[in-house]
Amino acid sequence: MAFDPQELGQSHSDLAAILQELRKRAGLSGVQLAGRVNMSQSKISKIETGKVTPSLVDVDLILRALATPPELIAHVTALARIANTEWQDARALRRKGLDKKQVELATLEQNSTELRYFLPTMVTGLLATPEYIRASLASFPGDHSKAITKKLERQTVLYEASKRFTFILTEQACRWPLLPSQAMAIQLDRLASVSRLPNVRLGVIPMAGHMPWAPLNVFTVYDAGLATVEVSTGALVFRDPRDVQEYLDEFRTFEGYSLWDDEARDKLNEWAGRFRGISRDL
Repeated sequence: MAFDPQELGQSHSDLAAILQELRKRAGLSGVQLAGRVNMSQSKISKIETGKVTPSLVDVDLILRALATPPELIAHVTALARIANTEWQDARALRRKGLDKKQVELATLEQNSTELRYFLPTMVTGLLATPEYIRASLASFPGDHSKAITKKLERQTVLYEASKRFTFILTEQACRWPLLPSQAMAIQLDRLASVSRLPNVRLGVIPMAGHMPWAPLNVFTVYDAGLATVEVSTGALVFRDPRDVQEYLDEFRTFEGYSLWDDEARDKLNEWAGRFRGISRDL
């Protein structure tokens, strides 16, 4: 399904209005509809006024209770899907300051217990050395000292024993030469070191063998309630359980292709050794 960023804002009010109109056409009060779908009348009211965004499951229950025609079900379900998706424009985020995004990410990390990161292209800030973080921001104009500080501060969350982290990195993400060879070797050492934390699982997917499933985007899943998907021009935030579950399923697929524990560390050490060999040859 394609998402038009402009639709992501309008869809909330459109969804609220059409659900209210369908209820009225069915000749039901808010109290009567609430009884049919086992929701409170207050929740129905908040959905119809746009104060609460209903999940796709909520919308499905309401549409069934209202005996909605199939052609309308498809339209309203599409609206609900868009309403449960947030678009974060990268240019707007940069204008506000990249450090503001780091505060938002830190809040998500603090409010989550189980976090899963799929990284097909680069190392994420939680795992990065200071040199890698600086290099990852170098292409953006302006002073990024605050953003770098916030990224480094976020790394302390890895040491909170109450949280569980799973990182999957492709060989490309690990070996993309964002830094000079010696600094890349140190970055790979950092990955191996973090993988030994008791609440961290870190897997790597080597470029070897047969993998009939190809990765498309960087994504993160926070518990089972929210998934963020990064693209070049911004990020999509999915909150509907069905969308989040799709990313959980994809993550589990990539888990099966990954090396873990000592096998992962052996591979990271091998790649670090190659970078150190390049440094000696220069």
